[in-house]
Amino acid sequence: QVQVVESGGGLVQAGGSLGLSCAASGSRFRIITMGWYRQTPGKQRELVATKTWGGTTTYADSVKGRFTISGDNTKNTVFLQMHNLKPEDTAVYYCAVQPLYDGTSWGQGTQVTVSS
Repeated sequence: QVQVVESGGGLVQAGGSLGLSCAASGSRFRIITMGWYRQTPGKQRELVATKTWGGTTTYADSVKGRFTISGDNTKNTVFLQMHNLKPEDTAVYYCAVQPLYDGTSWGQGTQVTVSS
């Protein structure tokens, strides 16, 4: 069972910045993708950004140019730097970990609140 531990988040004013961190442990297989998703009440969980083991990154259109995903493959960590935050970025952010052969594991979620 993969353990996924997130940290960061909190309350920030619009235009501000926040960072999220995620660390995975216990995977039997190489972790090939790590990323961040977010969810607001009544809506489906949506992709924010992902990073593959090879370094390929993907971003939701709504965060391109404002968010940056990075990580360390050797430590199974991923980070999300969020700049110029907007009230619509308010959500619970979840770290997702995808090993080569097992299913996706999720963190417990961390709240990001952007006040206008």
